Amino acid sequence: MLPLAHSEEIASVNTNFRVTGSDRVVVEAYDDPLVAGVTCYVSRARTGGIKGTLGLAEDPTEASIACRQVGTLRFSSPLKQQAVVFSERMSLIFKALHVVRIVDAKRNTLVYLTYSDRVVTGSAKNSVTAVPVPAETPIPLK
Repeated sequence: MLPLAHSEEIASVNTNFRVTGSDRVVVEAYDDPLVAGVTCYVSRARTGGIKGTLGLAEDPTEASIACRQVGTLRFSSPLKQQAVVFSERMSLIFKALHVVRIVDAKRNTLVYLTYSDRVVTGSAKNSVTAVPVPAETPIPLK
């Protein structure tokens, strides 16, 4: 199994004050584990309060993503045409946030999609971003 990215919280803003812990919008950075030089920034809501602190709250499904080249691009191994880069639960059982890397070989571009799913009903909430790779650096595919 390939390594998944780990999040690093960059910042957060409080959106709804609660005595036991405010709701927040957080911005997290994810370095692509197979593509050095690409970082994705995901913003999403986090529920506060006692349930949020204990990890029992269900976070909203909305998320936004922006991925950028932040250094020299290097591929540690050939990439699958589509692969999960990051996945994290947004509730105790039913909801998860995913970041998927898609290779657009025709345009030599890495496309990153974030979406959330619900075990019961599914979700169409998603966001997409792209990182063009210089023509002299072809993307190695499996």
